[in-house]
Amino acid sequence: MKILSLCAISLIACSVQATLQDTSKRVADYAVDTYQQAQIHTLSNMVSFPTVNESGINTPDNPHFIGFKQLLKMKAAELGLDYQDLGYTVLIGLGQQGEKVTVVTHGDVQPADPKKWQKSPYILDMTSEPGKLIARGTEDDKGPIATALYAMKAIKDQGLVLENRIELMIYLAEESDWAPLKAFMKTYEQPKYAITIDASYPVVVAEKGWSLVAPTFDASSAQTDMYVSQLKGGAFKSQIPEDASVIVHNASNEIMAQIKAKAAELSTAKFEFIPVDGGVKVLSKGVSAHSSEPASGVNAITHLAALFSEFKLEKNSDGQAITFINQLIGLDLHGKQFGEIAYKHDFMGPMTVSPTVIERKGTAIELAINLRRPVGKEAVELSEQINTALTQWQKQHGVTLANIEVSLGEPMLLDNAPHAQKLLDIFKHYTRDEEAGFVSIGGGTNAKLFDNAVSFGPSMPGKKYTGHSEHEYLTIEQIELNLRMYTAMMIELGNM
Repeated sequence: MKILSLCAISLIACSVQATLQDTSKRVADYAVDTYQQAQIHTLSNMVSFPTVNESGINTPDNPHFIGFKQLLKMKAAELGLDYQDLGYTVLIGLGQQGEKVTVVTHGDVQPADPKKWQKSPYILDMTSEPGKLIARGTEDDKGPIATALYAMKAIKDQGLVLENRIELMIYLAEESDWAPLKAFMKTYEQPKYAITIDASYPVVVAEKGWSLVAPTFDASSAQTDMYVSQLKGGAFKSQIPEDASVIVHNASNEIMAQIKAKAAELSTAKFEFIPVDGGVKVLSKGVSAHSSEPASGVNAITHLAALFSEFKLEKNSDGQAITFINQLIGLDLHGKQFGEIAYKHDFMGPMTVSPTVIERKGTAIELAINLRRPVGKEAVELSEQINTALTQWQKQHGVTLANIEVSLGEPMLLDNAPHAQKLLDIFKHYTRDEEAGFVSIGGGTNAKLFDNAVSFGPSMPGKKYTGHSEHEYLTIEQIELNLRMYTAMMIELGNM
């Protein structure tokens, strides 16, 4: 994540000193003193619903989401807030003013592999690592939802009447399908100010575009020379894969010794070699991370492929995929081997390129490559460069890809949000970080669907974002700080 100096975006005013209303500070203190434990208890209830969207089941019909919405409705009533269930979207509000501040979140979560958690990912674990609240959704986004609810409750308790309504928007398919929200936004009145609490601090004013390149390899093997089979890896497209495996066939003892020597060189990943019928199974163990921050993880797929970078494999689906990964991606994170697609932006940083999932369908293998693209190169040019690199690779190897999917999301750089400076003031006040500035992230949030939305937390600068990883958590200290800052945010923007 790259931090922009405070005055680097000329259209956003710069302040000499962070200043907040006395009321904001007083009510923020009250919120923490009164509701710190309550927000943790509510978070515990929220994470117990495995709100993972499933193929073939519409979100509003999914029992886990129905239960989650019943909890939200009950909490809204308990806290004296209004509630609207609009199918894929829930709105929880404070006040009936004509203009509003919309706080944007999502209630769906990415899948979790229970084998990789010390306790169930759907039980709030407060004991395995004291000081941490561990569960799927704690950082992305159920922790922020719980915090926002009690920030609104604290404001209501104190009898504050703000100039603007506070409206918490909870979308339920952010991780899988934006189409229902895009349709909803056609009739939803744009707010005076919008803030997503689904990203990072201090204040996010730029987001890279979520993009995908997905080639499909489909070919059989003669099974005479060295070949590989049963290539697997990854869990979902927005996670740096933690596991990958393949079976090696017809490899001599000398070649296996060379592969193992290569494994020893790649010390950031861990490898295991298991004899099986007809060959040796090779397992690669990396470190999962959000694919918007590939440097914070260790990609098990690319490290597994790297073991075979010096060897010629038969051109079955598995062999083609490994050769492709080595030659067009490698261990680089920025697409420098992928033709001419690599580029960077002075503020938003470089594009990132990460293979995240290997999915097998019969003899065919689809490789999902997650790109995060900054501004600075038009989609038409980037698409042409991707297609040129794919065409040249196929020609070089005398193979034909069975299918190629290319989807390029639009990046966002917002330099005119009228409330960005106020959010930065709040962050500087509570962290005492006078050097804090606006930031760009690799992730993509629903901020893109609003006229002037910026993001405000919950991840702290310099800390690994744990959402989408198999070790997702918020610290108790962080959720307390979030409650202070979100309460102040609602009051400051509610009267702005």
